[in-house]
Amino acid sequence: MPRERVSMRKLHEILRLHFELKLSQRQIARSSNLGQSTVNDYLARFKRAGLSWPLPAELSEAELESTLFPTAGQSPATLPPDSKLPDWKYIQQELQQHKHTTLQLLWEEYRATHPEGYSYSRFCHHYETWKRQQHIIMRQEHRPGEKMFVDWAGDTIPVQDGETGTPHDASLFVAVLGASNYTYAEAFWNEQLEAWIGAHLHAFDFFQALPELIIPDNLKTGVSRACRYEPDLNPTYQEMAQHYGVGVLPARRRKPRDKAKVEVGVLIAERWILAALRHRKFFSLGQLNQAIGELLEKLNDHPFKKREGSRSRLFLEVERPAMRPLPSERFDLSVWSQATVNIDYHVQVDRCFYSVPYPLAQQKVDVRSTPTTIEIFHRGVRVASHVRLQKPYTASTHHEHRPKSHQAHLDWPPSRMVQWAQAVGPNTARVVEQILAAQRHPEMGYRSCLGIIRLGQSYPPGRVEAAAQRMLLANAVSYKSMDSILRRGLDQQPLPPTSTPGQPIAAHDNIRGAQYFE
Repeated sequence: MPRERVSMRKLHEILRLHFELKLSQRQIARSSNLGQSTVNDYLARFKRAGLSWPLPAELSEAELESTLFPTAGQSPATLPPDSKLPDWKYIQQELQQHKHTTLQLLWEEYRATHPEGYSYSRFCHHYETWKRQQHIIMRQEHRPGEKMFVDWAGDTIPVQDGETGTPHDASLFVAVLGASNYTYAEAFWNEQLEAWIGAHLHAFDFFQALPELIIPDNLKTGVSRACRYEPDLNPTYQEMAQHYGVGVLPARRRKPRDKAKVEVGVLIAERWILAALRHRKFFSLGQLNQAIGELLEKLNDHPFKKREGSRSRLFLEVERPAMRPLPSERFDLSVWSQATVNIDYHVQVDRCFYSVPYPLAQQKVDVRSTPTTIEIFHRGVRVASHVRLQKPYTASTHHEHRPKSHQAHLDWPPSRMVQWAQAVGPNTARVVEQILAAQRHPEMGYRSCLGIIRLGQSYPPGRVEAAAQRMLLANAVSYKSMDSILRRGLDQQPLPPTSTPGQPIAAHDNIRGAQYFE
């Protein structure tokens, strides 16, 4: 059993990177933000289960999970190997993860299992020697078409508002290809998810080709490590990578050498672009990006100092032929989030409410938002789809998502109640109208009217009409009055001599008529 149980979406990503992109387990582990042992365990389970890639379309997530995990178990504790030489990597992890742990304590634990092992001084000496060796820098060789490094520049560019003159800071996105150093840059109003994904799409269009891997920093829009439910790639970022068939390999935390290429690229872009534009004023983002494009062309065509050619020439001759072509369809930007279904079987997205089948009330669901649609998923299965609402605090409700009782209640709106009463007779219609008019909100009289309608299903219309007439004369308009009159047969007795049968009730402002409730 692996140390960490991952979602089925994460498992699909592991398998895709392994079978389609042929990445090593170390690269898959970094891309998925998992331990390498976890990746190895999942691939081994997949092989033992006799499954093949791609997975059959009819295999659900629940079936896949039960196939890979037939029984539940506990992860074994991580202990140093049983040898005289200590596991220095384990020693370092213990010192980093537990702030009160000391080398003295770890040495004592080591000597408890290895009485003939190193003395404390030799233990510390060998650990420091091992630790210094970990900082040896490896020169990275980038295969053509393999990696695209991406990041935001640290400095921003002011853009003046054309009407007020107020400056707004625009962020500079930089993408650098590994083998040729061919560079793309573009300004955006912010560094949010929509800008981050859009910048990648524009970079792909600029290169007119795709790399195998994208190397981002651990920024929130790309890697949601701090999120409890998605402690890895942002789902939208991952979906974009799957659409284009590329892998995402985030740089390790606090390891700037993993993305040294883009660090240098950002520095060069700041010198060639930001510094060159420092005295110019821009009044729109389009105007700024036009100036950036002119400087970017100059940068890519500039000859190298220590090698022949330029970025553009190396890109056209070496890198571009090794890259993959763009797909026929462009990625449709969508944003993934999680939500808990309210007790009214609706989820809230951007101050609007969308219904799901009522059995999912108070359960967690995944929400995929696009500019035009809202899709809701439960355990990987789409359970609802809505046209995206534009007006805040409005709701989109599918009738079939309601419980049967709610559907029946909504099948009898006030206008239909009044129409039914008019079909029985004028006195019954006045009774229903007075019940609805007597309340501050007509909905407060629904129950009484529905009760009278049910009485109409048990008694003939003539008796209901006679009972309504008696109720109006007695000024006792309610469901209980009609039920009492019909049960005791008072509707079949003659009216008091002071009453005039069929005499219309005087008009009153509170009697609104059926048209009011339409």
